[in-house]
Amino acid sequence: MTFPQRLRGLAFAPPAVLLIPHCRSVHTFGMRHPLDLYWLNGSRIVRIDRDVPPWRVRTCLRARAVLEVPSG
Repeated sequence: MTFPQRLRGLAFAPPAVLLIPHCRSVHTFGMRHPLDLYWLNGSRIVRIDRDVPPWRVRTCLRARAVLEVPSG
């Protein structure tokens, strides 16, 4: 995944699931809908942030990847 792809994330894409490897922090700048964030360390979920609204930053230092899912 390139840096521009990571920066854009799901902001301009139709609702979908996005796995971002090697990631401990994400933003929701430019998003039009809230996200659920599943923070992963290997195959284990270490934290879930539900209904993260647009224009926020979330960080999980225990994570090694994040799964971005449209909320709901």
